Parts: sequence; C-alpha cells; structure tokens
Amino acid sequence: MDTPVTTFSEGPDDPFALRRAASAVLDDQGRVVGWSELAESLLGYPPEEVLGRPAGDVLVDPRDEGVVREAAAACVRDRGWFGIVPVRHRDGSRVELGFRARAVVRTEAGLEWFLVGAPAEEVLQWETDRSAIEGMFRRAPIGFTLFAPDLSILRVNKAIARFGGVPADQYRGLRTGDFIVRKDAETVESGLRRVLETGDPLIFTEQTCRLRHDPERELIVSVSAFRMEDSSGRTLGVAQMVEDVTDRYQARRRLALLNEASASIGTSLDVARTTRELAEVAVPGIADCVSVDLLEPVTRGEEPAREASGPVCRMAVRAVSPEALRVMYPVDQVVHFPADSARARSLAQRRPILEPELRIPVGWQSVDPQRAESFLDLGVHSLIAVPLVARGLVLGVVSLWRWRQPEPFEEDDLTLAEEFASRAAVCIDNARRYTQQHQAALALQRSLLPREMPDHPAVEIAHRYLPADVTAGVGGDWFDVIPLSGLRVALVVGDVVGHGIHAAATMGRLRTAVHTLANLDLPPDEVLSHLDDLVDRLATEQEQGHESSPQIVGATCLYAVYDPISRRCALARAGHPLPAMVTPDGQVDFPDLPAGPPLGLGGLPFETAELELAEGSLLTLYTDGLVRGRRRDLDEGLARLRGVLSGPARSLEATCKAVEGTLLPHQPNDDVALLMVRTQVLAEHAVATWEMPAEPTAAAHARSVATSQLTEWGLEEMVFTTELIVSELITNAYRYGGGPLRLRLIRDRNLICEVSDTSSTSPHLRQARSTDEGGRGLFLVAQIAERWGTRYVHDGKTIWAEQPLSATPGSRGIGGVNLAAGW
Repeated sequence: MDTPVTTFSEGPDDPFALRRAASAVLDDQGRVVGWSELAESLLGYPPEEVLGRPAGDVLVDPRDEGVVREAAAACVRDRGWFGIVPVRHRDGSRVELGFRARAVVRTEAGLEWFLVGAPAEEVLQWETDRSAIEGMFRRAPIGFTLFAPDLSILRVNKAIARFGGVPADQYRGLRTGDFIVRKDAETVESGLRRVLETGDPLIFTEQTCRLRHDPERELIVSVSAFRMEDSSGRTLGVAQMVEDVTDRYQARRRLALLNEASASIGTSLDVARTTRELAEVAVPGIADCVSVDLLEPVTRGEEPAREASGPVCRMAVRAVSPEALRVMYPVDQVVHFPADSARARSLAQRRPILEPELRIPVGWQSVDPQRAESFLDLGVHSLIAVPLVARGLVLGVVSLWRWRQPEPFEEDDLTLAEEFASRAAVCIDNARRYTQQHQAALALQRSLLPREMPDHPAVEIAHRYLPADVTAGVGGDWFDVIPLSGLRVALVVGDVVGHGIHAAATMGRLRTAVHTLANLDLPPDEVLSHLDDLVDRLATEQEQGHESSPQIVGATCLYAVYDPISRRCALARAGHPLPAMVTPDGQVDFPDLPAGPPLGLGGLPFETAELELAEGSLLTLYTDGLVRGRRRDLDEGLARLRGVLSGPARSLEATCKAVEGTLLPHQPNDDVALLMVRTQVLAEHAVATWEMPAEPTAAAHARSVATSQLTEWGLEEMVFTTELIVSELITNAYRYGGGPLRLRLIRDRNLICEVSDTSSTSPHLRQARSTDEGGRGLFLVAQIAERWGTRYVHDGKTIWAEQPLSATPGSRGIGGVNLAAGW
C-alpha cells in the first residue's frame, strides 16, 4: 500500500488550521495505512516503520492500553471522537497528543479512520477557537452577521434571526434593507461601507433601528464591525456585531433627564416660572404634551387645604406642535376636572395614574365635547397624571400625553414622571412659601412707609426707597413728610442699623414715634432726644429677648421743619449724613450742621440749626447707602451727588431719577432712602398778622379785624365760625396766658387761625357741668374746627385751629344743635 504523506490539515488560510497537525489513516483492523510527514516529525517514526503495522503495537505504551482501548471503543460507537491520549515516541518517551478521529467510507477499501493529531495544547486552543466561532452563530445572545464585499449577507447567527423575524438559513443573499426599514438600513450600510473602504472598525456605535415587520417600534442598537481579510490582505467582507441596547439607552436617557430636571427645575422662587421649567423638561423628554395645574390657593401663595378639591389654575402648558396647544386649556384659565377623569382621581387619591390606553372621561365629553373630540382627533393615546405633593400637601397635578411617540407610557415612564413631580413639588412649595413671606414683607413695607406723598403747599416732593434685601423687599431705612400746623412741614430721613424684617420692625416703631412727636410740634432737637431714649429702650428689650434674634442697637436720623411763610428751615441730626442744598441758581452746598450722636447712645445733647431758604431751593435728604458703597467711600459719593445736583435745571422727578441712575447703577448693598423737596413760599397776601395787648377788649378787636380780613379774601361765609374761634382763643389767652397777644390768619387750602401768647400753660378740653359759667371755649373750638392744637416756641405757645374753605356756616354743631341758631 502506498504511504500517504500529505497532511490532512485545512490549509494555512483556515483560521482553525493547526501549525503542527499530524495526520494518519487506520483501516478497519487498526493497521496504519497512511502516515504524514508531520506525523514522522512529531513522533519520530518514518513511514516504513509504521505503515501496515497495528497502531497499538507501534504507538501505544503497554501502560496506556486501557486508556487507548476506551478511546477506540468510543470512536467506533460514535463514528468519531475527540480527546487526548498518550502516544509512545520512537525514543520511548510518552507524548500527550490531542486527536480528532472520524470514520471515512471508501468503496474499494471499506471503512477507514482518519486521525488528525497535534500537541495537546494546540488542539485544545484549536477546539476552543472553533467552539467560540460556532457559539457566536448558535448560542451568542449578541447578533452576529457576516457580509460579503457587496454587503449581501453570508451568514447570521440565531440572535439576528430572532431580531429580524426570519429563519437563520434564509438570510444568505439578503441585504439589510430586506428586514430593516429603508432609512435605517441606509444608515447601517453606510457605516459598513466605510469599514470596507477604510478598514477602520466601528466600535459600539449606537443608532436607531426599526424593523419592517414592526415599523412603529423604535429600537436602539449598538453596532460594532470590522473588515475581514485573508493572510494575503484580500478583503473577504465585513463582520458585524449588533446588540439591542434599547433598555439601557432608555435608562441612561431617563438618568440624563433626571439630571436635567435637577439643574433646570427650581432656578428661582417664582411659582409660575417653576411650573414652566417642569413643562420644559418633560417635553419632549418623555411626553409630547404636558400641562401643570395648581390649586388656586397655591397660586396666591397660600397653603392649600388638606383635602385637595376645587378648581385648578392652568400654570404651564407645553407641546411639540402648535395644534396641540390649540386643543389645551390656556395658561391662567381656571379648570374644573370631571370627577371620573384621571387627573381628578390623582388629586383626590394622592397617587399617580397611568393610562397606557387613554380613556376620555364621560364628564369631559359632556362638559366640553368639542375639545374632547379635538383631543381624540389629535391621536392622543396615552396619559400619565401625577399629583404634586410636598410636606403632605397636594399642590396640584402634572399631566403628560403622547401621540407622536408611538410607544404608550409604561411603568418606567411613570417612575420618571413621579421623580419630576416630586422635585418640582418641593420647588413649587418653596416658591409658594417665599411668595407668602414676600407678600407679608411687602405688606409690612407698605404699612411702614408712606404710600403716597401728599401734595403740600410748602414743598414739592420726590422720593425713592431701595432695600438691600430684595427678597424681603423692606429694610431699616425710612423717610417721611409730615404736615404740621401753620402750613409747616416736617421732613424726616432715618437709618436703622441692619437689614431685613427685624430692622424694618424697629424702623416702624421709630417712624410711629416720629409721627407722635411731630404732632406735638416739638422742635427738632427735642424730637431726636425722645427718639434717642426710645432706641435705648428698644436695645434693652432686645438684650432681654431671644438670643437668636438680631440685635438692632442703633439708628441715625435727620429731622427738619420748613416754614413756607418765614422761609426758615430748622434741622437737627443724630449721626446722619449732611443734607445737600441747591440754591435756585444751581449752587450745591452741604450745610455744616451740628453732627449729634447716633440714636441709642444716650446722655448726649442734640442741637438745632436754622437756615433761610430762598423760594425754589432744593433740599436733598438721604441715607448713607446712597453715597457709600463697597468700592466707593463717603467723599467720592458726596462728590458724585454734588455733580449730579449741579447739572442743568430739570423737574424734581427727573433730578431724583438722575441721582438714582448716577449713584445706584446696580442693586445697592445697603438700604437707601432718598427724599428730595423743592421749597415753596406762601404769598404775602395770604397771611395777616395783628399784635394786640392782653386786655378785656382784645376779643372784640380780634373779631373785628378777622371779619374785615375774611371779607377782603372773599370768605364772608366763614365769618361766623371764624369769629367764634377767634373770640374763644383770644379770651383764653387773655385769661390764662400773658401779653402781648398775636393773631394770625393764614389762607390756603384751609383757613388757619393762630393765637400766640407768652405763657407755656397747656390748654386742655374738659366737660363743663351745666351749672358752670365757663369752661366751654375749647370744646366749642374743637367742634367747629377740623383740627386744632398747640405748639410751643421758646417765648410761649401758639394755639391754632383749621377750617376747610369749603365749610358752610354753622355746618358743624354740638350735640345736633345748630351753632348759628344757638349764637
């Protein structure tokens, strides 16, 4: 028999070929009938020593006969075998070889056994490689496809067969577009063609994929591909691996949306803006349309009831298309949800509701059939309703719909929507509580500061108030314009140490005290002395109060009184910046007033200074926040103020705006109060004054001159009441005061009657008994006059009474009795 010497390996281009594969052929008697050169090289036996002899006699060591006999029996039984057996080398040593045996039927020779053997480690590696490749096609969960150079399919594994819905043996010759929709197939083939042309692999490239048998379902697949080449570099095609990563992609996308929600929702303390931010994150993130509705008390900053009921207010709505917005209720509309709707149930039950297949509630169809029909025509097919709950309170509900995205909402979407709603609810509740506190602060501010400056004949007024704490909206600075008797006016600017609510509360107490002291017509230095005592008492109270409360321990104040008749202005300051005075010709000056200590130090005196102001002078009072800043000292601030005030003549409001724009281009870091007044002078013909001795005839003389003056002014209808007032006041001054006496009548919006004497005795009202002969004078004056009072000066006192010019004779009575009739 010829000895075969040709190796039976599969050639060098076969990836499964062994580098040292020996081959042999045994006949049905176990004799060696074929022997390769590699067999000789591997075991040392030349062909002539083994051919024709039983393999067991030559190649098997007696010690291993049992192992070899079992392998031979298995091979006969299974008509093939693979394993490792020990073989005797020609030098007597034992060599472990890996063998693969299979039966071969030859017509002329009967049954033969073809054996391929190699060193055990090489055979194991060979079998491992072959098993891995076969596993890729039979058992791998990741899709594997081999493409020819023309991108037709050569072979697919079972995962691709399941993916495409076609049996694996039917893919050969097909193209990607035969089981993937055309647009996605073009994307896939474009990537594979690039791999073929450049040799650059694709590595975990994610792309969308829709199958032809289920085009509505969008999958996300991860694609990797490499070019196949033989040992000579010839291109054989492309190997592609495909993994369905839709779930992983959706999870990653949901996590990204959550991160976006954390960064985007709640960027401000504004309820409406927070609801819009929620809507912007949800669309198109997880829904095609979203609406955010809040219970009406929440929109006002109020705390909602424990039981969520009643109408809601539409706060935000967002959709991927304009036609959806036309179907939705608009922002700011009050909406009543039908009791059987998902949103009503979500609010009432405080739980999220998922409707993968949307059911239009009967109640909605009956209440708004046209809108319900339009909603269905839009193609909406899925709904999620999630209540907005914070601190155990239901604030509202967020609703999400889908119609463009074909997939209905699922449980993962519901979980994501709950996360959105939970984060948004906390932010909305914080914004609501801020709104509530801010409104309270604004109410406090409105109650503490003058709402509108009244028109006053003595001055023209412009003002600004800018708190440093924009959140609270109120601070410790204040200003005031207080009408006084005799057409005089008190101008006040003060600054409490600190900012915010606590400083504002202290400011309110000081402002109230200033009003009380001003009504007593005390001179400026005495007003500041009383304020000093008050601040000292407040500081003592705070020291005894709660330790965590901010300590307000001081304040500054400037108090001025301007008289439009004498053009005199009396000023006193307690540690406050100097006022700026601008003459009618534009000269700016900061008059040197006695400084005085800040309020609250106690024990130190204050001084009043007097200035004579020309008509049309501009007086500017301010707190130090206007002229002092982080990057600006006091001198620089005063220089800027001087510069803007010395500019061209303009209206008072324009001047005030210019001061604000120049010195406060940005939000101040300290509270700022600014009060600007332009002085006016009462015409000489509107004032009449008489000096008269303190004698019994003074009352009659006073009545006479008053009657003549009223007649000259054209106020004859006021003669009767004015005679009564003048007579009573002059009589009291004669009886209880000291001479000489002075009568002054002032005609403006009111008719003012003033009687001055040298006594400091304080007049007071009393209820006269029916048997008393006197004691009714001031009572009559109080009934006739609109206002009356007493003010003290250094050389005595002045009692004054005001009557409106529109008053009719005897229009006011005492106990229902007409005064004219009684007189």
